[in-house]
Amino acid sequence: MGKVLHAIGAFSARRAWAVIVAWIILLVGVGAAAAAFQEPTDDTFSIPGTQSIETYEKYGEEFPGAGGATAQIVIAAPEGETLADPDATAAIGESVAALNATDDVTGATDPFQSMAVAPDGSVAYISVSYAEDAGQLPDGALDNATEAAQPMVDAGLQVEYAGTAFTPQAPTGGAGEVIGMLVAIVVLYITLRAVVAAALPFVTGIAAVGVGVGSVTALTGFVSLPSTATVLALMLGLAVGIDYSLFILARHRSQLLEGMENKESIAKAIGTSGAAVVFAGATVIVALVALFMANIPFLTAMGNAAAATVALAVIAALTLLPAVMSLAGNRILPKKMRAQVEASQNGTAEPVVAEPNTNRWARFVTNRPATVLIAGIVGLGIIAIPAADLRLGLPSAASQPEESTGYKAYELLADGFGPGFNGPILVLAETDDAADGPANVAAIGEDFAEIDNVAFVSPPVPNADGSAYLFQIIPTTAPDSAETEQVVHDIREVEASGDVTFGVTGETAIQIDVSEGISAALPGYLAVVIGLALILLLIVFRSILIPIKALLGFLLTLAATTGMLVAVFQWGWLSGLFGVEYTGPIVAFLPIIGIGITFGLSMDYEVFLVSRMREEHLSGRGAKESIIRGYSHTARVVVAAALIMGSVFFGFMLDDDVIIKSIGFALAFAVLFDAFVVRMTLVPAAMALMGNAAWWMPKWLQKIVPEIHLEGDPEDRKVIDVEPSKDDKVDAGSR
Repeated sequence: MGKVLHAIGAFSARRAWAVIVAWIILLVGVGAAAAAFQEPTDDTFSIPGTQSIETYEKYGEEFPGAGGATAQIVIAAPEGETLADPDATAAIGESVAALNATDDVTGATDPFQSMAVAPDGSVAYISVSYAEDAGQLPDGALDNATEAAQPMVDAGLQVEYAGTAFTPQAPTGGAGEVIGMLVAIVVLYITLRAVVAAALPFVTGIAAVGVGVGSVTALTGFVSLPSTATVLALMLGLAVGIDYSLFILARHRSQLLEGMENKESIAKAIGTSGAAVVFAGATVIVALVALFMANIPFLTAMGNAAAATVALAVIAALTLLPAVMSLAGNRILPKKMRAQVEASQNGTAEPVVAEPNTNRWARFVTNRPATVLIAGIVGLGIIAIPAADLRLGLPSAASQPEESTGYKAYELLADGFGPGFNGPILVLAETDDAADGPANVAAIGEDFAEIDNVAFVSPPVPNADGSAYLFQIIPTTAPDSAETEQVVHDIREVEASGDVTFGVTGETAIQIDVSEGISAALPGYLAVVIGLALILLLIVFRSILIPIKALLGFLLTLAATTGMLVAVFQWGWLSGLFGVEYTGPIVAFLPIIGIGITFGLSMDYEVFLVSRMREEHLSGRGAKESIIRGYSHTARVVVAAALIMGSVFFGFMLDDDVIIKSIGFALAFAVLFDAFVVRMTLVPAAMALMGNAAWWMPKWLQKIVPEIHLEGDPEDRKVIDVEPSKDDKVDAGSR
């Protein structure tokens, strides 16, 4: 691998402008495709084959015209008044007529005729039905509804809009992402102390993200994709794109300080650190692509979109980065170092030996490995405790920003009709018995009414031929509550009489099925990720204990991150600090997405740290000295990389969407826990306890496992003949 990457780096450095122009053409082409083919995203999360989806499809067949998007226009009278006022009644009638004349609307009901007025007369709603699903509606659906509702606004009524048909498309990118990138720039400058060097990782990261996100956007014209696919691709692609470039750039800078010529150094940096980047990127890509195993289409789409962007980030780091580094030359170094480096390259001065500073933290950890290891595990274990109360679900309209029309409509409906009104449960009953069927259908309706936390069961509404009947069930509790989830399960357990069969659907039931489907897929996916981790690390480090240690560290990170997520987003602890307005069940697909991404990122830092330790070990140094020197070579860059990635993820926490906010929060804490606690603290402590045994592998296994050299080709490695350090002598004696 090293020789191939070395050749790629050498070519990109020699043909710098050709590579840069190729990337520019690619960016322009993808941008044009995105502009030409972009269509609205589809955020109706569902799992084909579940009872709720199959019933929903039957519902559309049995009640033609009822399978499209629906929404409500919620109307509230001024305080102290009711909607029975003649002016209010007239304005509502005028707006209903305007809605029925609007394109794409198949029906809008008058609340006074459909019994859609609250008991106190202060709140009502107009039900609006569309011919198309929410994902296929034109962008102007909300604007058209707003125009039709203008008579009610002119009459002094409060008008709000609820339902997916009226949810505007969330923009990709915002102030939070900009703030995150600004923090990343500051971290890069502090780490590299040169403006040009700080800019280069952004050039490659933004180029990769531009192509990746542009491609995903263009694909919306051909396949159904959720908006979270684009956001996840942006979030992950930007973070890893900057980090991967930083690791290669740091290696290149250290080689320049040793007197290596610019293009030669670029090629070697790509051949060595580039190999670690390829492996790190491959682990993220494989973990994300493996999401297809869950057999959930929207998860597969999210995983593939993010994986493609990560792949582009790796390609950019291996091609575009060496090209721009070649043009930048020694300007990637601080001014004070340039003259000395140029002199060493010209042979007029001795090269600067890039010896690492003795890292005090590394020595502290390796001198007290057992104490540090126990303290770290206990600390992460305490943070992980809330994870035991994890409850999965999908956010309701209550999760929208308090100033949004969707949230205001939700609150008005809850106040006027009860909290369960926002999550109606639909039951479709079918029968072929024309004589006894209607009575049997009515009987199960009575059984539904006896279920705990059911506020209302509508009379069964027959279809045209009387073979299917529709019930609407209103629970007493909010759509995202555990009690409502139990109501759905209790409805499904009701036994029907005669030949009546029924299924449960509606947005609430669909969301519950999605949550349960993802929960069922989690153990299998986690097992695949664990097995993948063991195999990959076994090949890379040719060791038995290091893969096990890395895997346990990943599980600690995962548990602690889940604990933080539950504490803040489900329990509401420190919610004000993190700007979390909505607390409830954790977004159902976040744990499985988090497993894939956290696994990939944790392996990144494991590879960058431990591969340098292995390089020192293979050069002839003792176990503890290899740990300290390898750590000291990489610690500064790993810290910077973690801060950069964490700041990018934290930037997404400023988004109003609770899904995006929770993903940014989870990934930010996963990176910080894994980098600073697990990799920078527990890894050197564990390796110090293992000593030389860390690198042991049975001879029979050595013959089977292929050799991959992330540290460069063996023939290029300089073997150092050194006496064991004092620490290594002590360790050897104790063993």
